[in-house]
Amino acid sequence: MKKRDPAARSRWDIVFSYPGFHVLFFYRVAAALWRNRLYFLARWVSHWGRWCTGIEIHPGARIGRRLFIDHGMGVVIGETAEIEDDVTMYHGVTLGGVAPSINSASQIHQKRHPTLKSGVIIGAGAQILGPITIGANAKVGANAVVTHDVEQDTTVSGIPARPINKPCHKTNKFAAYGIPDQDIPDPILQILEQQQRDINQLQQRLNTLQSKI
Repeated sequence: MKKRDPAARSRWDIVFSYPGFHVLFFYRVAAALWRNRLYFLARWVSHWGRWCTGIEIHPGARIGRRLFIDHGMGVVIGETAEIEDDVTMYHGVTLGGVAPSINSASQIHQKRHPTLKSGVIIGAGAQILGPITIGANAKVGANAVVTHDVEQDTTVSGIPARPINKPCHKTNKFAAYGIPDQDIPDPILQILEQQQRDINQLQQRLNTLQSKI
């Protein structure tokens, strides 16, 4: 955690002051109870974890090592969500599920929530919905809504989320809130650049027609 948050001055700061660290204790206990089919106790422990930290993690979720939830308030992780190692997420993130159809009770036990591969970064307020996969080292920008798979090493942003860079298999530098500064797109600039390209193409066609005449 200390490597991914420059505000953390010491390990003691994290142990005593970080709700994202505290909630993992509640989750580990609740998950152990859930695996032993003590569902009521598991949900009860999970409820107290939410009350103390503002972070809701269903005890049925599967979480790997070194999950870092920064700030934390408002994070929701659903029952069939899977999170691999070294994932970072910020406040307001939802790993949500798609509701099973009313007439299909068997879907309750099916995969409904996302899978986050190792090294993923999820920006504040992002909503990742359904049984989709976010590839290793991918980044999801703040407030993005993701409903389809994201390739590894790819940055996505927007509503609905779209790639804003090409996959790069080089070593990725950590990017707070999911988007490095150089990757943040300017939508107005993109529109103007596209219009300029269209004008250039029309000018070339006009020049060609004039030369033929």
